[in-house]
Amino acid sequence: MFEKKEIIYSEAIGVCQVAEITKLPAKNGDQILYYGLRSVFDSKKVSYIPVEHHQVQLRELISSDEALKMTEEELEKLSPLRRKEIEYVLSHKR
Repeated sequence: MFEKKEIIYSEAIGVCQVAEITKLPAKNGDQILYYGLRSVFDSKKVSYIPVEHHQVQLRELISSDEALKMTEEELEKLSPLRRKEIEYVLSHKR
């Protein structure tokens, strides 16, 4: 489970921060736990993804070592969201 304020990758909106973890009502009245994800590049982009059984890929960001190993040819084959992930990781490496 991801933590609030953690920076992760969502295949739906790219690099994002877990802005909140909240319960939202389901159709049957049950409460389901959701991640409230906010894009780090566009704060107006918000996505709510169930914590469990989500169909959208959520994962930790790649490491700066992995990003540095990417060749130009590999970068060109990536989606724009994945390229933004590489840029983010390289600009925030420690």
